[in-house]
Amino acid sequence: MRIKSQKDFFAGLMFSVVGVGFAIGASTYSIGEGARMGPGYFPLMLGIVLAFLGAVLVFESLVVETEDGEKVGKWAWKPLGYIVGANLVFGVLLAGLPSVGLPAMGMVAGIYGLTLISSLAGDEFNLKEVLVLATILSAGSYVAFIWLLKLQFQVWPSFITG
Repeated sequence: MRIKSQKDFFAGLMFSVVGVGFAIGASTYSIGEGARMGPGYFPLMLGIVLAFLGAVLVFESLVVETEDGEKVGKWAWKPLGYIVGANLVFGVLLAGLPSVGLPAMGMVAGIYGLTLISSLAGDEFNLKEVLVLATILSAGSYVAFIWLLKLQFQVWPSFITG
């Protein structure tokens, strides 16, 4: 059987592998049942649904004809590097790096760093828009995680809060 859409085939394959991995990882926890869900119930169901959607996508890529075969293009290394780097910077700013002596800068600084660096991955960069987005994300995260969920995150750097 010939692959008629490479993009769909490899995307479906990736979804299926990740879904099966989640389902296997979730099976080590107590699953429970629908009325009394255990900690492994949601990841197991999510993994199964993701694997099923991936299988449907792989099947569709083998059956549905496309014009040019939708070849997989070159890797976009620059955006990939910015996105991975932005997540690493977020983690370092949020929790600090005690082995190097870098203190935790808090959630707000982490979100600003994440937003600024990840925005460099796109084709356009407008500092004003990025700062507005970072402010909205910081405020929304503060409301969601600190006020509503009552999670214990360091919000501000220790040199500000004392």
